[in-house]
Amino acid sequence: MEKQLRKITELIGFRYFLITVLILTGALQFAFMYGNVKGVTYDFKPLQLAPETVRSTKTIEDTVKTQQEREKAADAVTPVYQFSEDVAKQRAAIVTSLFDYVLEVKKDVDSSEKPVAIVDQVAQLRKKVESIDVDQMSVSFTDAQLESLLVQSDTDLKRTSTMLSKLVQDFLQKSIRTENVLAAQNDVETKIRGQRGYPDKILSAVVLIGRASIIENETINEEQTKVRIEQAKESIEPTRILQGQIIVQEGQIIDTEAYRQLELLGMVSNKASMKPIAGLIILTFLQLIFMYILFERWETDEQKKRNALLVTVIVYSLSILLMKFISLVADGFDVTVAFLFPTALATMLVRLLADDRAAVLITVMTAASAGVVFQEGYSSVMQMEITLYIIFGGFASLFFMRSVEKRSHILQAVGVISLVNMAFIAFYLLMTQSSYGLSELMFYFIAGILSALLSGALTMGLLPFFESAFSLLSTLRLIELSNPNHPLLKKLLMETPGTYHHSVMVANLAEAACEEIGADGLLARVGCYYHDIGKTKRPAFFIENQMSGINPHDSMPSETSAEIIIAHTTDGAEMLKRYKMPQEIIDIALQHHGTSLLKFFLYKAKEEGKVIDEAKFRYPGPKPQTKEAAVISVADSVEAAVRSMKEPNAEKIHKLVKAIIDDRVQDNQFDECDISIKELKCIERVLCETLNGIFHSRIEYPKADK
Repeated sequence: MEKQLRKITELIGFRYFLITVLILTGALQFAFMYGNVKGVTYDFKPLQLAPETVRSTKTIEDTVKTQQEREKAADAVTPVYQFSEDVAKQRAAIVTSLFDYVLEVKKDVDSSEKPVAIVDQVAQLRKKVESIDVDQMSVSFTDAQLESLLVQSDTDLKRTSTMLSKLVQDFLQKSIRTENVLAAQNDVETKIRGQRGYPDKILSAVVLIGRASIIENETINEEQTKVRIEQAKESIEPTRILQGQIIVQEGQIIDTEAYRQLELLGMVSNKASMKPIAGLIILTFLQLIFMYILFERWETDEQKKRNALLVTVIVYSLSILLMKFISLVADGFDVTVAFLFPTALATMLVRLLADDRAAVLITVMTAASAGVVFQEGYSSVMQMEITLYIIFGGFASLFFMRSVEKRSHILQAVGVISLVNMAFIAFYLLMTQSSYGLSELMFYFIAGILSALLSGALTMGLLPFFESAFSLLSTLRLIELSNPNHPLLKKLLMETPGTYHHSVMVANLAEAACEEIGADGLLARVGCYYHDIGKTKRPAFFIENQMSGINPHDSMPSETSAEIIIAHTTDGAEMLKRYKMPQEIIDIALQHHGTSLLKFFLYKAKEEGKVIDEAKFRYPGPKPQTKEAAVISVADSVEAAVRSMKEPNAEKIHKLVKAIIDDRVQDNQFDECDISIKELKCIERVLCETLNGIFHSRIEYPKADK
């Protein structure tokens, strides 16, 4: 499978491969989650008999009912009235002004040198009366009424003015609203007609002035009334159709109200809402965009990116499938069964098989999808308690599973996840402010523990399948390969003990150097254990395994000896492939000598006076492609050279290590890996320090007397 995927990637390019995989993943996610957002619909029509009992699938506000109730509350509000004491003074002043106008006209007539006709006097008075703003007093006198006022004596006019203004002021001291104005005007007229002191000739004019003077003095305060209406509306709680509420019973006529509620819920076929589906599309698109950015910008080789991508999307899809299964089972329970979902499963698998950044992203994506899948109604966007539950559980595994050198480390992480799960469930139960029975509490806390245990168990159970299917090399896989009981290591130890010891020594050197430059020290160590496994094919031809002191190369042509020695890299790679070893280990076996020159046999051939084809004395390569392979190539040569050195000391070791590294650089052996000169200096220093620790001077103890 891994080879087929590699061919597809090479054919179409990684970017198009990434887009294709993400589109397929998005389609699969949409198909899994579509049923959680589309809702239940019926092909009903108004006034037909309901073929079955229909219940609401979600909790939603009935906006029509809510508005009706609020309008009723607003209509029931009593307006706020405001009484004005100034009205009485203003109306009394206007009454006084009218009579003053009459007195002024009379005075003008008396002071005039020529007699003024009564018609002219009436016209003059009307002009003054009409100067009064209609908004202040709207009164319309007849010519007869004005004439009666003008012929009246000043004394009677002044007395009438005083009496009428006082009467108006007294009447307006009491509350008069708009609807009571006519009754108040009638009362004023009755009072005027029954009160003595008004001359009969001007009585009609006095009644007219008195009635016009009476207006409302208590009006509605629009602002305060509006505030009271708003308060009344706000006091009305929204009318909700609750999830599970019966909308119509089986056999009942679907009346207009029931049909309206079904339309509001989107449960009628022609009224099914597309909004949740559009929302799911947007969520899926956002998730895939972030995944695209992550893998597009990941600076590593395409093979690793491809495998990490496939692992991530498969784990994500399996997580959604598991959510769907739990959500289908959960319908028959009163408790939140979703708390059984393994919160850290996706995080732990992606963390072990890809990297930390992908694990963080997959945690958030899984949590968001779970919020939709486990949603119990559409009143909220998603089931937030489940979303947060998965985020906390997943992040707990990220923080407490930093080093995975043993499977027991996963179990330790499971313990921490259990505590985090139970802590979050405690938070959830306290925040709901509901009363729970002992059985419910036991279920929730056991669910938190089971969620963590399932996370660990499924991680350990699924890990080998992913490693085998995609030829992935996880930390746990490397630990397993480093076990001395592995068949190849046992073969190496039993058949080539010298090579085995050499491999262990090289492993110590390479691991220390790789950790110093930030490379994978564990991969380097395990790679060293197997890098010379090809020597088990012809053990006696390698000097470290020649215990008898007989060297078969002494009696062989140099070309043949070189061919045998060089073949151990390809022989080892073939042997590792037969045992289905990870590609990284196979690559180290092939690359640890690069295309370097087998100088010993080349010089021997030259001494024999033969015509030399230098290519026959070079390893087939390829050159080291990774930092780990580059470090191992140096450590391998250094360990063999120092072991053959007589009386090694710090100075000799340093010169030897520097010479070997310089020779590799000059021979262009590091051209195809991203190792720098600075890192080579670090490797040189670490190798010298480690070798000095191994080959340090020892005290020569005195011989015991016989």
